[in-house]
Amino acid sequence: MRVFIFFIIFLSATILAYFMSKPKDKTDDLPVINPIDISSEMVDSSVIRKGFGHRIGNFEFLNQDNQKIGVKDVKGKVFVAEYFFTTCGTICPKMNAQMQRVQKAFFNNPDFKILSFTVDPEVDSVPQMKMYADGHGAAKGQWHFLTGDKKELYDLARKSFFILKPAEAENLGDAGSDFIHTNNFVLVDQLLRIRGYYDGTSAKEVDRLIHDVEVVLAEKN
Repeated sequence: MRVFIFFIIFLSATILAYFMSKPKDKTDDLPVINPIDISSEMVDSSVIRKGFGHRIGNFEFLNQDNQKIGVKDVKGKVFVAEYFFTTCGTICPKMNAQMQRVQKAFFNNPDFKILSFTVDPEVDSVPQMKMYADGHGAAKGQWHFLTGDKKELYDLARKSFFILKPAEAENLGDAGSDFIHTNNFVLVDQLLRIRGYYDGTSAKEVDRLIHDVEVVLAEKN
């Protein structure tokens, strides 16, 4: 009898140890990112010490169809954001080729959006964005190419998405400093929280992004 009791205790301990050491589901591993978690050079001084509760701030810009798109259109949905410009000949073509893969993975999913913000609104007018969007097969109502006031575009990048260095963005009036952009894609959840950053020029990173979008879409918020 004593041997049987010891066996039961051993078996129970073994099962408990297994479940405690078992890798967590990816949903548990996907962080909620706040300003304090990001390199300080990427964060505006007004929010640099914020360690909880960061949300993408209010915005409203025109898309390629001359429609106003803002927070109201993405709240409650999962979306990926990027900053680019249409005349970029370096990383932007690679990024938007990868973004086409992202769109294909979630094509016509009403709970998923893509927002591509320009850093060069003087050139990237609505007609220019329309031509670029059509050239990349942007699905109407799902992939929005957004243009508007430069200061508002850059403030959003610095204070909400954290993908432009404040020190650079402050020099918008200087020659040669207007085309500040990044290769990062930003994943945002239904509550407007940042959940990840990904190298938009890397197929492997974008594979990870597609997986993480699926994780966030499956979350119960």
